[in-house]
Amino acid sequence: MPELGGLLHGRDDDRELRAESLIEDTVRICRELIRLDTSNFGDDSGPGERDAAELVMGELTSVGFDPLYVESRPRRGNVLLRISGSDPSLPGLAVHGHLDTVPAVEADWRLPPWSAEVVDECIWGRGAVDMKAMNAMIVANLKHLTTQGWRPRRDLVVAFFADEEALSALGSHWIVDRYPEFFEGVTDAISEVGGFSVTVPTRKTGNQRIYLLQTAEKGTLWLRLRASGRAGHGSVPNPEGSINRLAAAIARISAHRWPIEYVDSVRSLLHGLAEITSNPGEAEPLVDVVELLGPSSAFVDASLRDTVNVTKVSGGYLNNVVPQHADAWLDCRFLPGHEERLLQTIHELAGEHVEVHVERRDVALEAPFANPLVEQMTEAILTMDPGARVLPYCLAAGTDNKALSRLGIRGYGFAPLKLPADLEFANLFHGVDERVPLDSVAFGAHAMNHFLQGC
Repeated sequence: MPELGGLLHGRDDDRELRAESLIEDTVRICRELIRLDTSNFGDDSGPGERDAAELVMGELTSVGFDPLYVESRPRRGNVLLRISGSDPSLPGLAVHGHLDTVPAVEADWRLPPWSAEVVDECIWGRGAVDMKAMNAMIVANLKHLTTQGWRPRRDLVVAFFADEEALSALGSHWIVDRYPEFFEGVTDAISEVGGFSVTVPTRKTGNQRIYLLQTAEKGTLWLRLRASGRAGHGSVPNPEGSINRLAAAIARISAHRWPIEYVDSVRSLLHGLAEITSNPGEAEPLVDVVELLGPSSAFVDASLRDTVNVTKVSGGYLNNVVPQHADAWLDCRFLPGHEERLLQTIHELAGEHVEVHVERRDVALEAPFANPLVEQMTEAILTMDPGARVLPYCLAAGTDNKALSRLGIRGYGFAPLKLPADLEFANLFHGVDERVPLDSVAFGAHAMNHFLQGC
């Protein structure tokens, strides 16, 4: 278990008891959140976030906070809390998470996905890493710090949003549209998928632990391809059928090689890795150091280029009828500044008989690594793991920081986790058998404690 050091003040025995209590509370809240199914199917058919929001509300009100609960639609719950700082001249900070998860098919899992069982020193369940563990770290720390008389120096806005897994139309974007005054004076925000560790081999010192702090994230385009063709009887050859044309378009898009381009955060990460591993590189050879990240290399590899994946296909209604129309859906993720270029390329690859419809879109983000807030996050990590290094990276997916950027708020990923070197962390997000190590949760609770005390 990580050492707490001076993070919780007081006599050694009191500090140790408070540290143990913080860990126990974080683990308890994490498990209780996982047990509440908040699966988001993207169409309001799921259970919604209300139960999880009410749990969070109960924890916060138990220590005297007065959070606001609002629903964008029935059971689509969001929680907002603003804590006044002691120095109103300082810019405000938002600390936020989302309460929904992607669905899970229980038959595929080793353990029931909403059981929150502790097996192999891990908490298992849907949402363990995405992102109920961080939600628990935030709530538990607010409770414990408040009971010790803590007050932040700057105004602190704490938010738990709905609908992040379906691009946040009923969550953070809805909140930004209707409650922008809640974030008045806020300049920066922290949320998920950053501050986690990877272990890389070095030529001089063996292994080195690095924490990846998210300073950028790719933009999102959800597209629908609609192919049109000649309808007819299934017994008659028909090369002009819509499904044939759709299949050809999918094949062209899937075969396209998107060029590598280094945004600032990726270039800084790869140069840092090259320096740490004594594997210096220039320009394209920098790609070679990505594989040193081991199980987490998939996160970084996806940030080197724009990406497109076919996620759904639909067409036809009877086996002896060639349909006039067929559809496919694409999940496209683009680097900062690449949205129009990606969309134009998809139009060209789709071909003349395939229409391209934009169903959802959201921006790419990039925030500076040279920022006092980054220094504060780095200090929190290095206090817990003094021999580590902290480097920036670009998230291949997206977070609710996209919505907050509409208010001029810079977003970072800081959900600190010290992970086992062999854990395939990237595969746990939206994957089967999602789980988070207990020691990682303890580390995160302590690091978040240090960070919030510096706010």
